[in-house]
Amino acid sequence: MLAIEHLSKHFGELQALNDVNFNVEKGEIMGLIGQNGAGKSTTFHSILSFIHYDGTINWDGQPITEAVFNQIGYLPEERSLMPKMTIEQQILYLAQLKGQSARKIRSEIDDWMARFEVKGKKNDKIKSLSKGNQQKVQLICTLIHHPSLIILDEPFSGLDPVNVDLLEQAISNAKREGAAIIFSSHDMGNVEALCDQLVMLRKGDMVLHGEIRAIRDQFGKSEIFVTTPWSAVELQQLPHVIKVTSLSNQRYLLRVDDPTAGREIFQRLSHGEYIEEFSQQPPTLDEIFRMKAGNDQ
Repeated sequence: MLAIEHLSKHFGELQALNDVNFNVEKGEIMGLIGQNGAGKSTTFHSILSFIHYDGTINWDGQPITEAVFNQIGYLPEERSLMPKMTIEQQILYLAQLKGQSARKIRSEIDDWMARFEVKGKKNDKIKSLSKGNQQKVQLICTLIHHPSLIILDEPFSGLDPVNVDLLEQAISNAKREGAAIIFSSHDMGNVEALCDQLVMLRKGDMVLHGEIRAIRDQFGKSEIFVTTPWSAVELQQLPHVIKVTSLSNQRYLLRVDDPTAGREIFQRLSHGEYIEEFSQQPPTLDEIFRMKAGNDQ
């Protein structure tokens, strides 16, 4: 388990992190979210001992030392491949730094390249690959030694939907293998699809922490999706409806200031008859992010 207690970090007068606390269990995925400059990368750099910090960071009850680094897979936001190396040379080089044998890793490279659908041969130089394929190679370097702790800083950045799916599958596979995984992302869809819990940082402070469904439920079921022949003007007159958004032909999103009004709204719309769609939900994670981030984005 990764355990972070009272993590704080100053850069001069800037408070980059302020008393951050969370755990990531093995076989669990945590999303770290926040606007640019919120402290996400500083958190990762603290875990990896790239910087000095105040507080305690432990892995399996012990401080993270050089002996633990071989168990960690890290994908930095700034990609760092060596362009003159071949794919095979790059993967072998980084895997050997993690204590892996060249013979073992060499036998697995073809399988990993096929898994990530890398366009190229393992003797192709990194510089000859497209940006997307270079990113896939870096992901292979991050995961090929089957790390117990995986840290991914904006792993989905620049990937098209097909490659996002491939990465999501790889992350889910690592979770099933028992890895503790923490990743940052600006795409709340990725976070909601993959994560068991999340931490949101705002100017270095934790402003949200918990299971995703529980966090959404904290904000109440304030959104109603409905398909109805009623007009937007008519819907706006319903009790406690504060905003009506047209989504498509006869489909609307109603925002209410009192979730308990849902029953009365349903009765008025349906008159006790069949209604094609009426679904009352809490705000999406993306909407919650925008609310909590405020004007700092």
